[in-house]
Amino acid sequence: MSNPLVTFAVQESSVPDRWSRLRPGPVLGLESSCDETAAAVLAPDGQILAEAVLSQADHATYGGVVPEIAARAHLAHLPGLVGQVMRQAGLGFDGLAGIAASSGPGLIGGLIVGSGVGKGIALARGLPFVAVNHLEAHALTARLPGLVLGGAPFPYLLLLLSGGHCQCIAVEGVGRHVRLGSTIDDAVGEAFDKVAKMIGLGWPGGPAVERLAAQGDPTRFAFPRPLRGRPGCDFSFSGLKTAVAQVVAAYPPGPLPAQDAADIAAGFQAAVVDVMADRAARAIELFRARQPEGRLMVVGGGVAANTALRTALERVAAARGFGFAAPPLRLCGGNAVMVAWVGIERLRLGLTDALDHAPRPRWPLDAADMSPTGAGPADMPR
Repeated sequence: MSNPLVTFAVQESSVPDRWSRLRPGPVLGLESSCDETAAAVLAPDGQILAEAVLSQADHATYGGVVPEIAARAHLAHLPGLVGQVMRQAGLGFDGLAGIAASSGPGLIGGLIVGSGVGKGIALARGLPFVAVNHLEAHALTARLPGLVLGGAPFPYLLLLLSGGHCQCIAVEGVGRHVRLGSTIDDAVGEAFDKVAKMIGLGWPGGPAVERLAAQGDPTRFAFPRPLRGRPGCDFSFSGLKTAVAQVVAAYPPGPLPAQDAADIAAGFQAAVVDVMADRAARAIELFRARQPEGRLMVVGGGVAANTALRTALERVAAARGFGFAAPPLRLCGGNAVMVAWVGIERLRLGLTDALDHAPRPRWPLDAADMSPTGAGPADMPR
């Protein structure tokens, strides 16, 4: 007996040319790779015509994202958000130039929902479909008009910092990215989340740790600075996380004293900032050797919302003659504005994807593997 899903994929791959017609106009972007359900409509010049983001609060009970709950929430809410942003933009689907949807990396259930909704609209309305690499969406956010004075021409250096990723990337063009360094164990956002749990804070941990750290003494606990001073720009946070765990374990069971918890948070954040500053300086050296004309460092991803980290990285960039750019806070986490913008960038180059494109829970950003069907090293949010 034939597999109906396989049969359907074969049928879709032979869709007539009209499905890939290209024309100028707004693009609808869809984001569902983790725990934010989002939709946005962008004009060809990058103007945001409408956007909506629904953050899933249910996961706080479990101390982290539950994939099945996330997928069901995307399924329940994404169609309504699409209708909402289309009404706000004052458009019908026939007024769009294309549909862009996050298709990896991420939680496979959510990716199936978002890309399925996007492909369904594209199929019904005869519009081109763009399967967006969520990491490239972060990478190209700096090119949104108005975010960087004078624009953000290629090439530039990207520090991608989130709960699942910690990478230094040379962004050399649309679909052209070279990884200079990455974490060898935990991602920085994951470390924030786990430390938050250790000291009794809620989820997500990053904002909670940052708030508590503002009340603490960052010098009280001598936490390690993993890989600081080492060649290259790889990262490691497992040892730092373990050091925090050892300090917390020395206390009797129960909630930590308030000031002690604040001091631990401050010490941990200070260690992260020191490590990041050192790694960023090394990344600039590697980037400059590869791209001598590049003079911009961009920070993206959820952890880019951390004020102390932004300040430190801006100083590193300025000391080396680099400009510095970070998205506004609302565009650091999962959002559909960045997805729609990648759609615009790729459609300008005539790049579209077949409707039988399969979402990828692992989809590295390296230039050698930006094709949807390429195989490469694991690069999946934890």
